[in-house]
Amino acid sequence: MELNQIQNDEVEIDLKELFGVLWRKAWLILLVGILLAAGAGFYTKRYITPQYQSSSMIYVLGNSSSLVSLSDLQLGSQLTSDYVVLIESRPVVEEVISNLGMNISYEEMLNKISITNQTDTRIITITATDPDPVQAKKIVDEFANVAKQRMAEIMATDEPTIVEEGYINENPVSPSTLKNCLIAGMIGVCLTCAILIVIHLMNDTIKTPDDIQKYLGISTLGIIPVDGKRKKGKHKR
Repeated sequence: MELNQIQNDEVEIDLKELFGVLWRKAWLILLVGILLAAGAGFYTKRYITPQYQSSSMIYVLGNSSSLVSLSDLQLGSQLTSDYVVLIESRPVVEEVISNLGMNISYEEMLNKISITNQTDTRIITITATDPDPVQAKKIVDEFANVAKQRMAEIMATDEPTIVEEGYINENPVSPSTLKNCLIAGMIGVCLTCAILIVIHLMNDTIKTPDDIQKYLGISTLGIIPVDGKRKKGKHKR
């Protein structure tokens, strides 16, 4: 019990010592955090291109389709997954590229869109991301028009209904300047704290009588003060 108590006391003293080291260097920790946060904010504003999004929703069953049973409802939900795959198919994507006159590859266009289907619904949401908010709307609208025609051809059914067309969103979805500043600031603070702790732990220089007891395991009987001024003057002679 006594040994465990001594070990716990030593850990507590060490933690207090580390806290004291960090507290004395709090100005440095805050300075590094502020500088990194400011640098991240400047880089985000200056060099990262804002991205805008526009979304369109498609109802996968046409107006003339009738749902008369629970099995029909379940079938409609299952077909929704097939429609999602069709929207991402190469014929649809390449036709959208051709209609918009864009000089990009199939993979590049595919990276600009995301397709989601909310659970237990037959509504597909197509979202386009582009540096130009107007172009984002054009892309998502063209995808909706081409996709519904392709669905009708492949499934031999009525064309799906466009529930909502794309819109011009003038607020960028990325990057987030505040988020980047906070992350950079936290990284700066944590990194500075880690460096200060490592430097302190690696420094085994004896500076106080407590250090003699701690590192050498012996007690000090007395302290001989050194007069720095007299020593300096004596050295000059």
